[in-house]
Amino acid sequence: MIPLKPFGRTGHNSTRTIFGAFALGTLTQKQADETLDVLLEYGINHIDTAPSYDNSELRIGPWMKNYRPKFFLATKTDKRTYKEAREELLQSLDRLQTDAVDLWQMHYLVNPADWETAMNVGGALEAFIEAKEQGLVKNLGVTAHGLAAPRMILKSLDKYPFDSVLFPYNFSLMHNTAYAAEANKLLEKCAKDNIAVQTIKSLAKGKLGAKKARHNVWYEPVTDEESIRLAVNWVLGNGQVFLNTAGDVQLMKKILKVASELDFPPTDDIMFENQKHQGIKVLFDGDEM
Repeated sequence: MIPLKPFGRTGHNSTRTIFGAFALGTLTQKQADETLDVLLEYGINHIDTAPSYDNSELRIGPWMKNYRPKFFLATKTDKRTYKEAREELLQSLDRLQTDAVDLWQMHYLVNPADWETAMNVGGALEAFIEAKEQGLVKNLGVTAHGLAAPRMILKSLDKYPFDSVLFPYNFSLMHNTAYAAEANKLLEKCAKDNIAVQTIKSLAKGKLGAKKARHNVWYEPVTDEESIRLAVNWVLGNGQVFLNTAGDVQLMKKILKVASELDFPPTDDIMFENQKHQGIKVLFDGDEM
């Protein structure tokens, strides 16, 4: 079974590995049900989805009816105005077949213009605060991608005391000097304020480039057993963070297996050697969003 850890100040003890439900987006209901059943085998009790994950919410809804009390259920919105965010939340609740979600997150909030819209009068933040007051959501979070992610999340936390954050975190990224400096500031802030830290892109090897995707992720992942073991053990070696599984069913199963058999975190020397052997590179270039 996968260990539990308090999910920040939410009052919930979440499995340190969280199911990233992007993996369900293109599956049939039968395939989705079979995938979700795997979560029960490993004791996973936290699901993270979003309306933009194709049919993910629609696939979770019918299955979740039988298991709702067992799961901390999170969704997101990439809408930036009060009206659009509010409407999308109500649609999410309908698709997920629930009266409330445990966590509602501002999705991919890195663009400065989007940030200004979302965080000011008439913006999505107003819908977030209202939804929490009305009991439609229990906790609020913010997520970001790209090299700007830690910096923009810190800016969001200065505006509002979100309960959770989500950003890219892996060995190669944390050896990018500029990214690591901002990420460590964010981790310090989250530790101080008891904010839950979710991480993504644990298995990222690099950009797809001209290669054809062989997995349901937009980047090239590591796929060999040893690289997955090292990557998962490295991320979860940081006792502060949670690891959100990759958006591919087969990779998700491999991650859960490793997470249920955690070993000591690998040393930097071992990680550097594997990085060189596998050709692992930092996923993001420049300051791309």
